[in-house]
Amino acid sequence: MKQNANDGIRVILAGGASGGHLYPALSIAERLKRKRPDAEILFIGAKKEIGAGIVERNGYATRYVDVRGFNRKNPLKNFSAIRDLVLSSSRIRSIFADFKPDVVVGTGGYVCGPVIREAKREGIATFIHEQNVVPGLANKLAERYADTVFVAFDESVKYFRDPRKIVVTGNPVRRAFVTGGLSHHRERLGVAPEDMALLIFGGSNGADRINEVVSDMLIDMKGESGIAAFFITGARMYETIKEKLSEAGVSDDGRIRVIEYSETIHEYFFASDLVVARSGALTVSEIAICGRASILIPSPNVTGNHQYFNAKILGDRGAAILMDERDFTPKSLRDAVFGLNANREALNKMGEAARALGRPDAAGIICDRILERCGK
Repeated sequence: MKQNANDGIRVILAGGASGGHLYPALSIAERLKRKRPDAEILFIGAKKEIGAGIVERNGYATRYVDVRGFNRKNPLKNFSAIRDLVLSSSRIRSIFADFKPDVVVGTGGYVCGPVIREAKREGIATFIHEQNVVPGLANKLAERYADTVFVAFDESVKYFRDPRKIVVTGNPVRRAFVTGGLSHHRERLGVAPEDMALLIFGGSNGADRINEVVSDMLIDMKGESGIAAFFITGARMYETIKEKLSEAGVSDDGRIRVIEYSETIHEYFFASDLVVARSGALTVSEIAICGRASILIPSPNVTGNHQYFNAKILGDRGAAILMDERDFTPKSLRDAVFGLNANREALNKMGEAARALGRPDAAGIICDRILERCGK
């Protein structure tokens, strides 16, 4: 730690490549730079995986470490992962020696553990942030090395060993999700005032089941009025879905817009009345911040079924309809969508219930704690 409180703070942010780990870290970095423009920030990620250039496009330097996740189904395949984990310590020490951080913040993912552990060994202030209701293995293991554990939900506290370390903050979301509602995105994107607009997406890579069901529903409701849709498919399925809809006579005509990927997804949130999505932690938090009703289809292919518990936060408050993927069909989705379109009062109440769960200043709370810990 620097002796002069006027010196710039130096912060390392370590997290996985998925948006759920990466965007909270970017939100923390953004808020830190607003609070302390002299702050120097460095991201550490798993080699060749940190956000596909997203960090660099946001103006931050990155360093890479050779680590990977463990194969829980076949432990015999973990020898190379263990080797990389052991060798990563010297690489992390070299990064620390070069950058000289005052604080290290981990936001989950398998790169987080070794970085936080090494920071603790060197006496550097350490923090972790857990986005999901049920914490991931990396953050559970990293807890012992962290000075403070930030969590997004009250329900997460019981999953950690030392409640004295826990601070409930919410999930840091990009500033655009907090201020974006001030802009008239609905009008700018051409949504008719009388239409109910849907925002549909399955995560940054898309979700096959959501893409399949939604495209079938859009084909089924071809020619009907009253519904507009922003359908974000992900790059992998974009051309296939476009071709499928085109062959069925569903054109990308302004009411039904098929989108490959968006780094400004907040614009579609604010232009929409109803969100249809998976229930990753960041998605749930963004829905709450924007105050939108939602239909959530938790992924069955995640550790500990954690997306179900994320979705349940909104569902239990009457803010979302939860659908098991096995029950998620074009008919069940159509019935839910048209039911809410016919009952705008219920739709609005769901949005209000979601907004009541939003924590718009999560990044600010985290940054205040970091600066306080570092005497800044």
